[in-house]
Amino acid sequence: MEASTPPGHEKYKLVLAMAHRQPAVPTAVVHPCDEISLSGAVQAHRLGLIAATLVAPEARLRALAAKCGIDISGLTVVASDHSHDSAAKAVALVRAGKAEALMKGSLHTEELMGAVVAHDTGLRTERRISHCFIMDVPNRVAPLIITDAAVNISPTLAEKADIVRNAIDVAHALGLDRPLVAILSATEEVNPAIPSTIEAAALCKMADRGQIVGGVLDGPLALDNAINPEAAAIKHIVSPVAGHANILVVPNLEAGNMLAKSLSFLAGAESAGIVMGARVPIILTSRADSVVTRLASCAVAVLVAAWRRRVIAAAVKDR
Repeated sequence: MEASTPPGHEKYKLVLAMAHRQPAVPTAVVHPCDEISLSGAVQAHRLGLIAATLVAPEARLRALAAKCGIDISGLTVVASDHSHDSAAKAVALVRAGKAEALMKGSLHTEELMGAVVAHDTGLRTERRISHCFIMDVPNRVAPLIITDAAVNISPTLAEKADIVRNAIDVAHALGLDRPLVAILSATEEVNPAIPSTIEAAALCKMADRGQIVGGVLDGPLALDNAINPEAAAIKHIVSPVAGHANILVVPNLEAGNMLAKSLSFLAGAESAGIVMGARVPIILTSRADSVVTRLASCAVAVLVAAWRRRVIAAAVKDR
């Protein structure tokens, strides 16, 4: 069954088409106890993007499905006592190898992420956890990845390095073999009075030394000369990234949140979201998300899960 999207959103249509060429990803849907989260998960399941396991208080879940006319027959249900228990049991499904992705339902993000980052029972890796918006921006040829606008408030240099690595992984999953990464600030000049310009320069040197691999980094870059070739030319910036960035790494959460929401509400962009850095991709959706965004977020998780399987298989083969 193919997903349909409204006119436009060509980038998301391509992502959905790519995802449909992959098997459905076993996904633990965490506490889908309102109509929006339950219907979104069921729709993604029926479309073959995910193979959903619903983790929620069973009586409440079935009453909601009956009230809203949502058919959950054929879906696996794991009963929980409350939202925190839903998060814990969903994470346990991943640890047991029964799920390759998590999808947020109607619980608070902090509840879900608390279970994910728990030291003894969670899904931590050596990476810092971070969020990527995959933006379908009108008049742009390819999706634009913005990070981090949802998880890390004021990341350190080391944390920014992981944020960059996670975003490069998302780009690889989307089929970009050598993504162009712009480290954003207010200016393209290194200025000791603006710490984000110093960190941008350091990240680029880390890439030069092989500490960050898989993409081409440049920074600091201002937003205009990161995404607009004419602006880059006017500033005489000679760089493969300037004017053509696939990934925008923002200085902090406030800047990223405002950038992503400006694109959504002023430019008509759609914004799928994924959390990286844990053992599995985590689909974060909000009640304000459109159907297109929900399905695109699931599709991105499918592609990330498929990319991870390929990476693991290659590593095993090389041993």
